[in-house]
Amino acid sequence: MTYGVQFTNGSGVVTLDSEYSRLVVISSGRYAPTGDSGMGSTTYFARPVTSQEPPLVFVRPDTVNAVAGLCLMSLIGSAGNWTGFYVRAYSDNTAQPNGRYFVAAFGAQAAADYGMRIWNGSGALLFDSGTPNATFTRAFQNWTYERYDTTDQGLYRIYYSVPFDFPENEFMLINTFGMDMNSGSGIARQLYCWWDFPNQKLYALTVALNNPFAFYLPAVFAKQAV
Repeated sequence: MTYGVQFTNGSGVVTLDSEYSRLVVISSGRYAPTGDSGMGSTTYFARPVTSQEPPLVFVRPDTVNAVAGLCLMSLIGSAGNWTGFYVRAYSDNTAQPNGRYFVAAFGAQAAADYGMRIWNGSGALLFDSGTPNATFTRAFQNWTYERYDTTDQGLYRIYYSVPFDFPENEFMLINTFGMDMNSGSGIARQLYCWWDFPNQKLYALTVALNNPFAFYLPAVFAKQAV
């Protein structure tokens, strides 16, 4: 940077400066069943996210002696006014959608009543005391193919897994698991995730009429600053 303010930590790593925005937490809380016979969850943020690009929603299902399956994530709102998100349990054989979340964006919002704010040279707000930073912790892309079966509709369902220890302070980016993927036919490859707590495995499931075996989508994790 050529001017402004810069903070470094004890290891000499730049943690904040007045040129680049960080991933910051705009809102956090819990999600819970709100409809669809207890399978669907619509959650509204404590404050709207004002970014033009869609914000990143990270979730951590409550630890249960079962599988917590999530799918069909979608954001509520539009550019400059993102107000919440929807997520659904995988099926009635998996846990209901209960857990914690935080929503983050690359750019702060004026949230604190007092403290400190930093703007860049163009006047964009980069830091606000009321929007703490989030830190990416790890990502998994080395999925292991386990098996496949077929759904009641005759679609191929493939199971991929990775060993996982499910720490309480790590949250998974759920936006990517709300997207359909390309498949070998005109029907999109639907995507789901399972948190298999009893077996200490994270699963990705894909369902399609013609379902390729290759799967490289990363599962991305982050945690909030404490």
